[in-house]
Amino acid sequence: MRKPGKRRFTFGMTVAITLFFLVMAVSVSYVGITSKIWSGGDPLTALDVSAVPRSVIEDAGRVASALFSDEREQDAEYENQLLATYLEAKDRDFVVFFNPGGWGWNLITASPGWSSIITGIKSELTYTGYDPLLLNYHRTKNTLRGRLHEMVEMSTGYSSKANQLAHEIQFLIRHIPDLKVLITGESNGTIISDQAMRILVHSPQVYSIQTGTPFWHDSVALERTLVLNSNGITPDSFSRGDFMAMVRANVKTLMGATLPKEQSGTIGNFIKAPGHDYRWQYPGVYPRIIEFLNKNFGAKW
Repeated sequence: MRKPGKRRFTFGMTVAITLFFLVMAVSVSYVGITSKIWSGGDPLTALDVSAVPRSVIEDAGRVASALFSDEREQDAEYENQLLATYLEAKDRDFVVFFNPGGWGWNLITASPGWSSIITGIKSELTYTGYDPLLLNYHRTKNTLRGRLHEMVEMSTGYSSKANQLAHEIQFLIRHIPDLKVLITGESNGTIISDQAMRILVHSPQVYSIQTGTPFWHDSVALERTLVLNSNGITPDSFSRGDFMAMVRANVKTLMGATLPKEQSGTIGNFIKAPGHDYRWQYPGVYPRIIEFLNKNFGAKW
């Protein structure tokens, strides 16, 4: 039997280690990274800024310094991120950001459903005369510190990460005339998308499409935002907070049963959540997205 002193020591050490890792997680800000969709995830980098106007470079420096005034490395990284995204977007008329679910580091290729949706969105925009730039937005690094930082950010509604994304978008629309931006997100990625839209409420060039909002988050009702919490086949148990539906689905899977298509959907790729699955071909997805795009953009010519 352990002595009380040893138990207190063990408990104290556990608390101290936990606090240490939490402090490490939040002590250094993580800079969200963009990469081209279907490019393999290589971050955009501004190696040559000779084609960037001096006013744009100076503005990038001001924005980065305002967000990371006490973190020189993050300041430089964010400034480079702004300029790299600007270089990719400066000759485009539309930019689409994708915010993944889960921990926030996955590429869109890890989401078959959203791979089909982004393909459908691109097809519709191209058909109506736009030239869209499609970007992954990685809000987290796949590290222990990254996970801890994501947990802290999630508990605050992504206040810091949404602010970074919103400032990056404001920077783009400030320097690229007539640019339109679409913020998309799935599951946990809808929260940062929604929070960024709250900051950008007075930016009429910015829109959002979100699928499968977590049950604990209430998305803001904006005319420029489309929120889908049903795929038109099965109600989304995760968005509805229908725990019994999730328990039944997971028990059936553990017993070796194969769930029918209409009960598909997962959280984190392993927890079954009936209806938490969105694909372009579903009756509750493509008709509503096409209607949203036609209503807000229509034909460019």
